[in-house]
Amino acid sequence: MNDLKEKYKEILERFDGLTNSINLPEMKLKLGKLEAGSTDPNLWDDQERARNLMQELGDLKKEIEEIEEFGKNLKNISDLMSDDSLAEDLSKELKKLEKEINEFELKTYLSDTYDAKNAILSIHAGQGGTEAMDWASMLLRMYLRFCERRDWSTNVLDSTEGEEAGLKSITLKVAGKYAYGYLKGEVGAHRLVRQSPFNADNLRQTSFALVEVLPELAETDLSDVEIKDEDLDWQFFRASSQGGQNVQKVSTAVRLIHKPTGIVVTAQTERFQEQNRKNALSLLRGKLWVRQKEMEKETKKDIKGEYKPASWGNQIRSYVLHPYKMVKDLRTGIEVSNPDSVLDGDLNEFIEAELKIK
Repeated sequence: MNDLKEKYKEILERFDGLTNSINLPEMKLKLGKLEAGSTDPNLWDDQERARNLMQELGDLKKEIEEIEEFGKNLKNISDLMSDDSLAEDLSKELKKLEKEINEFELKTYLSDTYDAKNAILSIHAGQGGTEAMDWASMLLRMYLRFCERRDWSTNVLDSTEGEEAGLKSITLKVAGKYAYGYLKGEVGAHRLVRQSPFNADNLRQTSFALVEVLPELAETDLSDVEIKDEDLDWQFFRASSQGGQNVQKVSTAVRLIHKPTGIVVTAQTERFQEQNRKNALSLLRGKLWVRQKEMEKETKKDIKGEYKPASWGNQIRSYVLHPYKMVKDLRTGIEVSNPDSVLDGDLNEFIEAELKIK
């Protein structure tokens, strides 16, 4: 029982430190302001603003409830600690609370300006034809499973399928508290080594795919980056479809070119042009933010969370399925021997290690 008491004391000290660092009273004050804003009769005049407010309200309320529930559970364990007959049950409960406090503490590393935002995640197949496009689709499944485990919603904004299999590229919005903060470390080139399923000789094949992650930014988030109407070249075309009754008869897809920088973004998965326009603008804001971070890079080299460009030279992780099984992160040194689990969305160990890099 003494070991359990020591473990309880350790968790209690960590929880006290956590509640002091996150300032729970301030979180509740912000919640009150959001709740007041949600009762504004004119709120839904701007549906995008309303959805963002309601999402922030729901996320913050859930976060406060989880912290308060943790405190109640901790107190309940304290009340039972003197009963030796409950040692086995208390041990299980303390292991559960230790896992939860680890998750709470991880969020303290997510303090950069846009870490709490939704994310816009893109995957691009590298050279290698069908093999690379299949690898891009495998990465997509990995991230979708990771998002499912965290109860984040996903919505495809733009997608180009491969001719034979897989994906040439895909862009999706990930909606959830701290989605950008957790996913931003996935930026870079991902390398796959396996026996190719696309040739009869089962030759060993190396494929690459590039992952980009941007925060979903509102117009008010980029007060120092002005997007002028005259700098935008809007182009409209028919979205790709599988034909049949669902073939596109109107130009709902959007291509947006930012003339001063030459940045081009597309959005085509929504049925209505106006929503694709909004998605394209959101993508452009993220790209402009990235460009600004690049320009500031020389003066911010020592700041944690500095933007890492999604370039092909910036390889971050290798996934080896043949001749042995291994996934290794080249930045943190984290290595696991179960790639099937990783490709099924078990990314926590890699993401946590990357967040903790000072």
